[in-house]
Amino acid sequence: MSWGQDTVDTIRDLEYVRRRLGERFVGRERAVRLLQLAVVCREHALLLGPTGTAKSELIATLARHVEARHFSYLLTRFTEPSEIFGALDFEQFRQGTYHVHTEGMLPRAELVFLDEVFQGSSAILNTLLTLLNERRYHNGARAESAPLISLLGATNDIPDDPGLTAFSDRFLIRLQVEPVGGTDLERLLQVGWGHETRRLASAVNESAASREGGTATATDRTDGTVTVRRLEQLSLRLRDIDLDPVRGEHRELVRQLLIQGVRLSDRRLVRSLKLVAGAALLRESRTAQPADLWPLAHIWTDPADRTTVEEAVHTVVEKHGGEPARRRRPDHEILLDARETAAPLTAARQPSEWSVIDGLHKLGDLSRELREHQPVNTTTEAQLSRIIAEVNALLGEFE
Repeated sequence: MSWGQDTVDTIRDLEYVRRRLGERFVGRERAVRLLQLAVVCREHALLLGPTGTAKSELIATLARHVEARHFSYLLTRFTEPSEIFGALDFEQFRQGTYHVHTEGMLPRAELVFLDEVFQGSSAILNTLLTLLNERRYHNGARAESAPLISLLGATNDIPDDPGLTAFSDRFLIRLQVEPVGGTDLERLLQVGWGHETRRLASAVNESAASREGGTATATDRTDGTVTVRRLEQLSLRLRDIDLDPVRGEHRELVRQLLIQGVRLSDRRLVRSLKLVAGAALLRESRTAQPADLWPLAHIWTDPADRTTVEEAVHTVVEKHGGEPARRRRPDHEILLDARETAAPLTAARQPSEWSVIDGLHKLGDLSRELREHQPVNTTTEAQLSRIIAEVNALLGEFE
């Protein structure tokens, strides 16, 4: 039995959003798919990676397409709770009632992006813990329902702090986001320049409107492709997905990961089934197949377990005809490529400055490829670093 037309229309509109974002954000196709899955499954996602990798812009663009009230903020150690949850109502406070004005703040948002999410104070993170888990905000003596669909966080790394374990575990989906760099440099520059010109035109228009006394700020709720109401109706369809065909593979996969020492809480194991149902739903199926297990590659807790989880999941998915994953090359192959790249870049061969710069770009890509999979072989990393240092020293001779 197929889905109703309303459900199919919503799925296809979300697919349109996915394609649009995939075209706009170079090298972020997997991130887009996971964010799409997060909002359908009403789960929270964590993007790990350095600054400048378009994490915040990607999430803000998704929020606009979903027509959701969104809230974004960069957390620091000095961020006050009022900056996130709203200011205290002093009039009511004088009358003996503690009440926070939450309009336009995080408790009223449907999609939330918090950059450096682990930098918040304990007061902020403890309040977020309740919001993430229960979708409730304790405003003084009252517990208010929060319309939160998903909280999407970004961080450079996950702190090794036992006090943050419960909060961290609420982010079911994790993705390591690396710079695109030279892997698709031509497209990155072409598409990125288009973004910059549009951003420049928008800034100029807003400035002109401000001088003329007009308003050019975006409204709280923006026009998008999928309304929150339609998204909620789609989320309810998750319970109609038949998971029986994948329960055996799922159970065996989890058992193997636990045997290998991978840490996965009971909460993550149970909720991972929701991601599998979401993967099936987004391909318009009522029945999950083993290929729909692909999101499980992103439910690891400890970054040190990421490679183990990814490889185990990808093996199962590919065996059943799922999308092939990019395989990790052996360390010795990466090092061999580095030596071949650096071989002609010696003073004796008198390479051009352009050749040295191009070689450094290639070596940088190889270094990122090596670091992409944890744990990194420190011996190989040290050898590669020496090669890069030698070529970099050669570049100094052109100055």
